[in-house]
Amino acid sequence: MLATPDLAFRNDVLAGLAAAIPAVPARWLYDERGSELFDAITRLPSYYPTATETALLERIAPELGRRIQSNVAVIEFGSGSSTKTPLLLEAIKPAAYVPVDISGEFLEKSAEELRANIPALPVLPVTADFRLAFTLPNQIAGLPKLGFFPGSTIGNFVPRSATDLLRHFRELLGTGAMLLIGMDRVKPVERLLAAYDEPEGVTASFNLNLVERINRELEGTIPVEAFRHEVRWNDILSRIEMHLVAKRDVDFTVSGKAFAFRAGESIHTENSHKYGRRGARMLLLAGGWTPVDEWTDANGDFSIVLAEAQPNRSAP
Repeated sequence: MLATPDLAFRNDVLAGLAAAIPAVPARWLYDERGSELFDAITRLPSYYPTATETALLERIAPELGRRIQSNVAVIEFGSGSSTKTPLLLEAIKPAAYVPVDISGEFLEKSAEELRANIPALPVLPVTADFRLAFTLPNQIAGLPKLGFFPGSTIGNFVPRSATDLLRHFRELLGTGAMLLIGMDRVKPVERLLAAYDEPEGVTASFNLNLVERINRELEGTIPVEAFRHEVRWNDILSRIEMHLVAKRDVDFTVSGKAFAFRAGESIHTENSHKYGRRGARMLLLAGGWTPVDEWTDANGDFSIVLAEAQPNRSAP
């Protein structure tokens, strides 16, 4: 017997496939298999964001240890495998760590690994869609909060949604909280395209896994071989786009609903916006976070910004 489908997943897929510009929200790429594939992507030589941000975190770790109080609770949004997290935790030695991720099984595995490596640290995983309202563990109610949002995940959201998300983080963490956020910078298009369409084909598998998930969970009949992974640079919107492009005319059903795609038509699956320095700061300010410090690598490829939820002001 098939498991009961996730209704939010079903609704998003059916609405997205029927839209004038077909698209499925990127969060549905991250089932257990998708999370594993993305973790593999972050280890590829051509995928510069992870290695660059990790090296940057290593460099600034001592300064973070001085800037951030040690009794803080670290809340990581979309933690996944938490590969960068130990660098931060070892630097600031927080009172608790709360990883938040939509993929519960993958999250639990990562939490167990972290408990084994840092046994004295309370690790309190929360399975949730961090875009939506959720409750933080009672154990950290009285602690100051540090939000951690690495990997330039903020770039997956269009600016309007990114602003809403940052405001949501502020409301969840409260006035006086801090946010440490990674943001990818604009750079030559050739490097951007190579990072999202690497010769190993792992990103292609990650993208096509969405089709396999639809077939498995929503009784889909989509022929996986009829679609290919494609990466595009949208210069006017300053973003990388991932698409699943039909290689031929194809008809299929999902949850009993019929769909038809002509050769060359695509399903838009993910964005990765790239920011200049001033644009990144304005986005944070619009979301209710005041930048207080910023670090970047020697090439200016990636930045990490420390921001504060300062009290609201009624006038300049």
